[in-house]
Amino acid sequence: MPTPADEIRSRLGELSPAEREVARVLLAGYPSAVFGTVATIAERAGVSAPIVLRCASRLGHRGFPDLQAALRSELDARNASPITLYAATGTAERVAEAPTGSAGTPLGERSALVQQAVAQTFAEVAPHEFEEAVSLLGDPRRRVHVAGGRFTHLLAEYLGPRLMRFRDQVGLVPHKDVERTSFLTQLARRDVTVLFDYRRYETDKTLIAELARERGGEVIVFTDPWPSPAAAHAEVVLITQVPSDSPYDSLAPALAVVESLVAAVLGSIGGDGRERTKEAERTTQRTGLL
Repeated sequence: MPTPADEIRSRLGELSPAEREVARVLLAGYPSAVFGTVATIAERAGVSAPIVLRCASRLGHRGFPDLQAALRSELDARNASPITLYAATGTAERVAEAPTGSAGTPLGERSALVQQAVAQTFAEVAPHEFEEAVSLLGDPRRRVHVAGGRFTHLLAEYLGPRLMRFRDQVGLVPHKDVERTSFLTQLARRDVTVLFDYRRYETDKTLIAELARERGGEVIVFTDPWPSPAAAHAEVVLITQVPSDSPYDSLAPALAVVESLVAAVLGSIGGDGRERTKEAERTTQRTGLL
């Protein structure tokens, strides 16, 4: 679902020059600028108050309060917790009342939901973003660092070890304070940092992204449609859908993109990747870690 910011960007070409100035003020201070008064926004844009109101209408809203209401809905979604999602999804009631017929079984309904989310994710991931991620992760001259969060550490621990099998200089960002501090001080130009950050967003992921870019590195962020504040510092943003009929966001679409990314990176590396995989397999068998 597009956010108010997405809608503003997509309609810039439809606005008059004066309305475009209003839109730029809203985007420059997003999201807080949208909650300003009409008079304040008009003053910052150098236009009259009626133009601000007209701009909101041209953006597809019934008026400026309607635009602010849309943003409030977005912020509510960004900050949703499992308990609020539990109430919104009515999980307990649906499980209790789920039909037992073939296509209407709980398993069948969940299968359809996951398939739809995965299909929508793949339809909406920008090809150039995906290709840039493949290029960055397939460059043997770059070190790769991977980090996740409370639940998304599972995705980081899925991606990292798979990359390690067929390329060098891949590591997981340490969890402990001392080790993490040491890691952050060693971020360097040409490093690639992959972050998984889904609502409710974790401030350390934004900090890592910011530091990585300050050091001249590249950042890839996996996030949800709202998206994570870390995305503002990213070279590549891969947005995946998270709909679920439980209080917890689904990570299945993200995992599907991760698997596709691993396959594409291995394909881009070619023979070197196959030889590295063979060597890793020989080492695994010799050390008895199989």
